[in-house]
Amino acid sequence: MHDSELLADRFEEHRGRLRAVAYRMLGSLSEADDAVQEAWLKLSRTDADGVRNLGGWLTTVVGRVCLDMLRSRTSRREEPMDAFVPDPVVSPLARIDPEQEVLLADSVGLALLVVLETLDPAERLAFVLHDMFAVPFDDIAPVVGRSSAATRQLASRARRRVQGAAPEPERDVTRQKQVLDAFLAASREGDFEALVAVLDPDIVLRADSGPLVGGAAASKVLRGAAAVARQALTFARFAASSRVVLVNGEVGVVATLDGRPLSVMGVTVADGKIVALYILADPERLARLDLGELGD
Repeated sequence: MHDSELLADRFEEHRGRLRAVAYRMLGSLSEADDAVQEAWLKLSRTDADGVRNLGGWLTTVVGRVCLDMLRSRTSRREEPMDAFVPDPVVSPLARIDPEQEVLLADSVGLALLVVLETLDPAERLAFVLHDMFAVPFDDIAPVVGRSSAATRQLASRARRRVQGAAPEPERDVTRQKQVLDAFLAASREGDFEALVAVLDPDIVLRADSGPLVGGAAASKVLRGAAAVARQALTFARFAASSRVVLVNGEVGVVATLDGRPLSVMGVTVADGKIVALYILADPERLARLDLGELGD
């Protein structure tokens, strides 16, 4: 086996972890894959024999690439921040495949990704690498261009913002599904009162439908049970063709028309109520997802 093949094999051993890092940093599966590919290109141009800890080296390289991507994204962002919908990881209700298990380890739900999106890029990097992947601050500091002490402060500031920013979700998928089934049944029947009853009074719905004609963003945010219930009634005709799936390890829905995915909806349940809905209906972003054969 040639040296290049050996190096490729060593890289593949770390790909799952690197993709998980990049997904938490970017909230985008396609951008995460781009960041991992960039790390491979950097490795292929490097004398790997001089790298003592290849996994750590690759993690910080991916972190640096993601940091640059976040800073570029921030400078050109046009859509409202509170309407951000991360790329969902969708799998059949019965199982999550091994690759997705790596990607979703430590319960990286959509709610957490939304909160991470509110952080400053350097804060996000320090928090993700240290708190989620146990990278030492001494290794993170050169990436963000700060001292170790200042990097520790970045992570601490991010941690305070993350803690309590998202509701503690129900972990039992069976109980999640009971709440979602009640929501879908009320939607199909056009029962406004039943919809309100299953929604938390302070529910937030975030939806990304893609750009409108002229390039304007079609993202929107709705707050409050009544507003969200009225929105749910307008999509009642799609409820019959909806398929319950797992979205980032929690229950969700894929709505289809003639077998074609129209949207993916992530659902966060807490205390027996739906507290957040995340709807991705952007055709371009949906096309990049590997929805495959999800089954029932």
